[in-house]
Amino acid sequence: MESMDNTSTLANAGRAPLARRSPRRILQYFFAYRLLIAGLLTLMFFSNSGPALLGQQHPVLFGTTVVIYLGFVTANGLLLNLLHSTSLQYHALMMVATDIALITILMHASGGAPSGLGMLLAVSIAVGSLVMHGITALLLAAIASLAILAQQIYTQLYVDPSLTAYAQTGLLGASFFAIAILAHVLSQRLKESERLVSQRDIDLANMEQLNEYIIRNMRTGILVVDAEQKIHLMNESAWHLLGMPEGRRGSPLEQASQELAQQIAQWQSDSEFEFRNFRPLPNGRELKPGFSRLGTEDDQGTVIFLEDAASITQQAQQIKLASLGRLTASIAHEIRNPLGAISHATQLLGESPELPGTEQRLLGIVETNCGRVNDIIENVLQLSRRQRSRPEEIQLKSWLEKFTAEFQLAQQLAPENIQLTIEPGETIIRADPSQLHQILGNLCENAVVHYKEERSMFRLKLIGGMTRESGGPFLDIIDNGPGIDRESLRQIFEPFFTTVNAGTGLGLYIAKELSESNQLRLEYLPVPAGGACFRISFPNFIPEQSDYNE
Repeated sequence: MESMDNTSTLANAGRAPLARRSPRRILQYFFAYRLLIAGLLTLMFFSNSGPALLGQQHPVLFGTTVVIYLGFVTANGLLLNLLHSTSLQYHALMMVATDIALITILMHASGGAPSGLGMLLAVSIAVGSLVMHGITALLLAAIASLAILAQQIYTQLYVDPSLTAYAQTGLLGASFFAIAILAHVLSQRLKESERLVSQRDIDLANMEQLNEYIIRNMRTGILVVDAEQKIHLMNESAWHLLGMPEGRRGSPLEQASQELAQQIAQWQSDSEFEFRNFRPLPNGRELKPGFSRLGTEDDQGTVIFLEDAASITQQAQQIKLASLGRLTASIAHEIRNPLGAISHATQLLGESPELPGTEQRLLGIVETNCGRVNDIIENVLQLSRRQRSRPEEIQLKSWLEKFTAEFQLAQQLAPENIQLTIEPGETIIRADPSQLHQILGNLCENAVVHYKEERSMFRLKLIGGMTRESGGPFLDIIDNGPGIDRESLRQIFEPFFTTVNAGTGLGLYIAKELSESNQLRLEYLPVPAGGACFRISFPNFIPEQSDYNE
């Protein structure tokens, strides 16, 4: 499973170019440059291996200054790592000012502008223009120009009047200003370009994070496999739908689902291959697969879509209910009018004191069947008029405790008649509470109605929870009644099928319809020890706080 932390890494990577040109990083490079220059000047002067112009006029001054310069550079480097980001501007100003002062002295000790050491200041001014604001950068260029001009004037007045290198000094000062202006303009353009690149990288990272979040939380299962059928991505929906397999990223697809691996192999060899529904677990949910190639090349991988077949059935249910609603509304109106007249006439006839006992029994039969027809109409209308399901997250155990308490009171059952077992106790399901109540009510009432023995011996077990074998949350409704014979199994969910004369034959049909409307699977399971067992399999879903991680 892809972790959302990967997206945070991408978002941070989007800011990497800006971090590489941060003031601290630039000053670290500047420190390395200054340390190299100071070290080379010191080494060449004291080893007499450098040019003869180094310290040619004032050797003692040059040696003292170059040692001081090396010490200042080392101290600046140690202090750089301890400074807060807000102090970097002042530290950069101090570094450039130190260079202007000490390099000017070194230039004076080596013969002034003709020595060429003044060009070392160009790098310092360029770095200052990159780090500091434009006015400060121009101020540094002006200070450097005044410093070398003052050095030239001092040399002519007090050292050697014949050294009149004003032209070189002026050109050097002008180059300082040109470098400062050029570096500042380039710095602004680079900052703007980096801002745009950084913003685009962040936008791309955010988009990738959004896409990953959508894929991770969408109800449709998504798997991405490469040409060798190795899993590159599996969202939580796919993991739940496949029965929480051991297959992870990089593992073969057949480790997660052999059926999927076989179907994708057939699809790759035959583009006309028709996908078939399958169940990853014997008691799991029926899944509908779909495949789509990534890119235009055959070896670029495949996207696998997994949908719960119950959701497709739910859409068909909505269409069917719309048609059923229009039909039943007209039929109910046409039937209820004569049915009401018959029922009313029967009641009036029953009040006659001259009616023999045999005819009274016949009137009772008419009233009973009128009530039965009315119940059928009410059930059909209730089925066609019901609202669209509104699934909610429900804690199965606590909800069933309330349901069993209500059912015991309504059916006058003792607490020992109903047994409730949910493992794990914190199992969460997703269904419409009112429609789930109606489904369970119909199933439990059927169990009570078909039980013919002593009421005290009646036992109803509600066993559920979630296991790896179940492929998701489930609930079994088990009774100790006579069970259902094999001949009736194929018809138990058909409308108006009943084995009880007083029944309408719509209880299980309505339960089945409501189940499909909520993407639940209702099925009958044989019980070897006797009795009947109806299993409700709930859809897998991603809770708001998922405990599953890669």
